[in-house]
Amino acid sequence: MKKLYRYICLGEEVLTKSALFLIIVLVFIAAILRTLKYPLNWSVDIAQLLFAWTVFIGADIAFRRDKLMGVDLIISKFPSKIKSFLKIFFYCLIIIFLFITLIYGLQLCIENSARTFQSLRISYSWVTLSLPVGSILMVITSIIKIKKVLTVDD
Repeated sequence: MKKLYRYICLGEEVLTKSALFLIIVLVFIAAILRTLKYPLNWSVDIAQLLFAWTVFIGADIAFRRDKLMGVDLIISKFPSKIKSFLKIFFYCLIIIFLFITLIYGLQLCIENSARTFQSLRISYSWVTLSLPVGSILMVITSIIKIKKVLTVDD
């Protein structure tokens, strides 16, 4: 299971780095071609698709590395048992929020299934699917973080 999770993490890294690189290259080339009076209309749609996936998968990477904003100043003042309890409590709140996000993200995905991009013939659901996928990945990360807090205390 740990090996599978490592591969998922590696896949996230490769996907977000590749998508960000493609966004930069695509937007740069589209800007140059637009000044030459040859616009790439589809470039905005592809950039939007890649950006959505980069954001939500990147959020899991940042969460896993503890790079998201937090209020550690207050928590650091408490004894370790209370710190552990608060961490678990906050991770549980995060999981609840992520499940709500997952449910609404799936609804959004279904609602957008008939909608297509202006210049592409693919469903807009591919953009909105990034939200539930990112939520699932962050739920997994939250569970692993809770497990780490519990095993460190034992």
